[in-house]
Amino acid sequence: MSTAGRDWGEDAPERFYVITRGHTQPAGRAALDLVTLIVSRAEPTPSMPPEHAAILHLCGSPLSVAEISAYLRLPVSAVTVLLADLVAEERVEARASVPAALLPERALLEAVMHGLQRL
Repeated sequence: MSTAGRDWGEDAPERFYVITRGHTQPAGRAALDLVTLIVSRAEPTPSMPPEHAAILHLCGSPLSVAEISAYLRLPVSAVTVLLADLVAEERVEARASVPAALLPERALLEAVMHGLQRL
């Protein structure tokens, strides 16, 4: 099979294999979903892969995994592998998303609604 005319663009699967160093699953126990917030805890080093350095630059303020994926234009699966590596190295901190607020009781909502209607 000849690769002479093959397009090795940015979306080629081989690129993702190289970026993730062949890992297909996040290493360690980092449970990352789309809304997990990531915050940098370290500065990038010159010997660091460019994708890791980009994540550290982006995450000066908290960003979700989905946002990081969009900014880097990489699939979420590749980004979670990269983030798991950075979490294991303690270069970033993964924070659980804010839990959904519990809905107030119906009686309280009705009381507020009736109070507003009387105004």
